[in-house]
Amino acid sequence: MFWLTFVTIFLSELGDKTQLGVLSFSATSRSPITIFLAASFALTLASFIGVLFGTLFSKFIHPKTLRMIGGILFIAIGCWILFKKDVG
Repeated sequence: MFWLTFVTIFLSELGDKTQLGVLSFSATSRSPITIFLAASFALTLASFIGVLFGTLFSKFIHPKTLRMIGGILFIAIGCWILFKKDVG
Protein backbone atom coordinates (compact mmCIF):
# COMPACT_ATOMS: atom_id res chain seq x y z
CA MET A 1 0.00 0.00 0.00
CA PHE A 2 2.87 2.39 0.80
CA TRP A 3 4.57 2.06 -2.59
CA LEU A 4 1.30 2.12 -4.53
CA THR A 5 0.30 5.33 -2.77
CA PHE A 6 3.77 6.84 -3.14
CA VAL A 7 4.08 6.14 -6.86
CA THR A 8 0.51 7.26 -7.60
CA ILE A 9 0.87 10.56 -5.74
CA PHE A 10 4.41 11.17 -7.02
CA LEU A 11 3.44 10.68 -10.66
CA SER A 12 0.27 12.74 -10.33
CA GLU A 13 2.22 15.65 -8.81
CA LEU A 14 4.86 15.82 -11.55
CA GLY A 15 4.24 18.94 -13.59
CA ASP A 16 1.34 19.89 -11.31
CA LYS A 17 0.69 23.53 -10.48
CA THR A 18 2.10 22.86 -7.00
CA GLN A 19 5.43 21.83 -8.48
CA LEU A 20 5.39 24.82 -10.81
CA GLY A 21 4.69 27.11 -7.85
CA VAL A 22 7.61 25.64 -5.91
CA LEU A 23 9.82 26.04 -8.98
CA SER A 24 8.77 29.69 -9.26
CA PHE A 25 9.41 30.41 -5.57
CA SER A 26 12.78 28.67 -5.76
CA ALA A 27 13.83 30.70 -8.79
CA THR A 28 13.15 33.99 -6.99
CA SER A 29 14.38 33.02 -3.52
CA ARG A 30 17.82 32.72 -2.03
CA SER A 31 16.59 30.21 0.53
CA PRO A 32 15.78 26.92 -1.24
CA ILE A 33 15.73 25.04 2.09
CA THR A 34 12.94 27.33 3.35
CA ILE A 35 10.96 26.77 0.13
CA PHE A 36 11.47 23.01 0.39
CA LEU A 37 10.40 22.87 4.04
CA ALA A 38 7.35 25.10 3.51
CA ALA A 39 6.22 23.13 0.44
CA SER A 40 6.82 19.82 2.22
CA PHE A 41 4.80 20.94 5.23
CA ALA A 42 1.97 22.23 3.02
CA LEU A 43 1.75 18.95 1.10
CA THR A 44 1.96 16.95 4.32
CA LEU A 45 -0.85 19.00 5.88
CA ALA A 46 -3.02 18.68 2.76
CA SER A 47 -2.42 14.91 2.76
CA PHE A 48 -3.24 14.71 6.46
CA ILE A 49 -6.54 16.51 5.89
CA GLY A 50 -7.36 14.13 3.03
CA VAL A 51 -6.59 11.06 5.15
CA LEU A 52 -8.53 12.47 8.11
CA PHE A 53 -11.66 13.21 6.09
CA GLY A 54 -11.35 9.95 4.15
CA THR A 55 -11.19 8.03 7.42
CA LEU A 56 -14.13 9.94 8.90
CA PHE A 57 -16.27 9.60 5.76
CA SER A 58 -15.55 5.87 5.55
CA LYS A 59 -17.22 5.42 8.95
CA PHE A 60 -20.50 6.72 7.52
CA ILE A 61 -20.22 5.94 3.81
CA HIS A 62 -18.98 2.67 2.30
CA PRO A 63 -15.48 3.07 0.77
CA LYS A 64 -16.73 1.80 -2.61
CA THR A 65 -19.38 4.54 -2.61
CA LEU A 66 -16.72 7.13 -1.71
CA ARG A 67 -14.55 5.98 -4.65
CA MET A 68 -17.54 6.20 -6.97
CA ILE A 69 -18.44 9.71 -5.75
CA GLY A 70 -14.80 10.78 -6.12
CA GLY A 71 -14.61 9.34 -9.63
CA ILE A 72 -17.84 11.01 -10.69
CA LEU A 73 -16.69 14.37 -9.31
CA PHE A 74 -13.32 13.99 -11.04
CA ILE A 75 -15.03 13.28 -14.38
CA ALA A 76 -17.55 16.11 -13.85
CA ILE A 77 -14.81 18.64 -13.13
CA GLY A 78 -12.86 17.43 -16.17
CA CYS A 79 -15.93 17.81 -18.40
CA TRP A 80 -16.66 21.23 -16.95
CA ILE A 81 -13.09 22.37 -17.73
CA LEU A 82 -13.25 20.91 -21.25
CA PHE A 83 -16.61 22.35 -22.19
CA LYS A 84 -16.86 25.64 -20.29
CA LYS A 85 -17.13 28.74 -22.39
CA ASP A 86 -14.58 31.43 -21.77
CA VAL A 87 -16.20 34.63 -20.65
CA GLY A 88 -14.47 37.76 -21.87
